[in-house]
Amino acid sequence: MRSFRSRLLAVFVVVGLVFTGATVQIAFAKKPYPSQQEVLDARKNVATKKAMITRLQGIIADLTNEQTALEKTAMIKAEKYNQAKDEEAAMATKVADLQTKVEAAAAEAEQAQTQLAQIASQMWRDGAAGTSLNLFLNSEKAGNLLYQLGAQEKIAQSSDQIYQEAIQRQQYASSLESQLKDAKAELAVKTAAAKTALQEARAAASALQEKVDEQKKLNRTFTAQLALLENLSASLEQQRIQGLIDEARQNDPNATGPIDAPSLYEVGPPDTDKVNIAFNFGRAQLGERYVLGGMGPNVWDCSGITKASYQAAGIYIGTHSATNQFYNMASKRRLIPVKDAVAGDLMWYSYTDDFNGDKYHVVMYLGQGMILEAPNPLRTVRIVPLRYGDLFRYAGRPSP
Repeated sequence: MRSFRSRLLAVFVVVGLVFTGATVQIAFAKKPYPSQQEVLDARKNVATKKAMITRLQGIIADLTNEQTALEKTAMIKAEKYNQAKDEEAAMATKVADLQTKVEAAAAEAEQAQTQLAQIASQMWRDGAAGTSLNLFLNSEKAGNLLYQLGAQEKIAQSSDQIYQEAIQRQQYASSLESQLKDAKAELAVKTAAAKTALQEARAAASALQEKVDEQKKLNRTFTAQLALLENLSASLEQQRIQGLIDEARQNDPNATGPIDAPSLYEVGPPDTDKVNIAFNFGRAQLGERYVLGGMGPNVWDCSGITKASYQAAGIYIGTHSATNQFYNMASKRRLIPVKDAVAGDLMWYSYTDDFNGDKYHVVMYLGQGMILEAPNPLRTVRIVPLRYGDLFRYAGRPSP
C-alpha cells in the first residue's frame, strides 16, 4: 500500500484536472471502514497495528482530498460570481450614462425642431415669393429690395443649416436610443449571469458543507482510532494529520516551489509603511468567517480581504475579484516573478498557466513562506504556510 504522503500527492495531481473546459467529476474510491473491534485487535500485533495505521491514514487522506476538491470548486465558483457582479456593475453604469445622454440628446433634438418650425412659419407669413415682383415694379428701390433679397438668402441659408442640425440631432438621439436598448438587453444578460453564478457558488459552498458535515463524524472516529493505536491524544493526532497534509501539499514533487518566470519590467521595492498598514488590517481579521462576496466588517472572501487591507493603506488594487486584481497589477506594470516576491506582494492561484486565465484565489504574502488569506467557506481568515500547487508564476506589488 502506498504511503500516506504518496497517496496525497497523487490525488492532488488528479485534483488539478477538475476544471479543464467542462467540469470533470472525480470518483474517489470507497473503502470499507474498519470497526472499533478491528482496531482493538490490531494493537495485539506490531505488523497488524502498522498495517491498520496505514489503512486509517489512507482513508483520512481520501476524505481530506474529496474535501480539498470541493474547496477548490467553491473558490472557483466564488470568483466567477465576483467577476459576474463586476461585469453587471460596469454595464449598469454604462446604461445609466447612456440614459442621461439619451435624455439630453432628445431635448436638443426637440429644441432644434421647434426652432426650425418657428423659422418656417415666419417665412410663410413674410411671403418670400413676392420679392422678385417688388423688384420689377419698384426699380428705384432696387437697393432696398436687393438688401431684402440678400437678407432672405441669408435666412434661407441659416434655415438650411438649422434644418441639417435638427436632422443630425434626431439621428444622434436615435442612435443613442438604439445603444441604450442594446445596453439594457446586455445588462439583463449580465444580471442573469450574475444570478446564475451566485446560485452555482452557493451550490458549491453547500456541497462542500454537506461533505464536511458527512465526514466530520468519520474523521473524529478515525482520528480517535489512530490516536488509540499510536498512544496520542485525539487533538495531537489531528494536528499531526493536518501537518502531514500541509507538508505533502507544499512538498508535492510536481510543485516544489514557485515556477521560474522572466521579469517583465522593473518594479520598485514596496512601501514598507503601507505594507505594514495592510498587514495590520489583515491580522485584525484573523479568525473571522469566510462568506461569499464578503468584504467586512467581520466576514470576508479572498479578494475582499486583500482589497480592504490595501484600501486601509490608501491603495486601490482592483475590484472585488481575484482576477481583476491581477489585471489591475498587470495594467500598472507591477507584476514580478513569484520567486522574487517579498512581504506585501499579492499571489494568485490558477488552474491554468495562461496569463489571461482566471485566478480563482488571491492571498497576501507575509514573507518567510507565510501567507494571509480568507480561503473558503469552511475556514476563517488565517495565516498559513505558502502552498505551491496551482500557484501562478507572477505575483503583484501594490505599493512600489
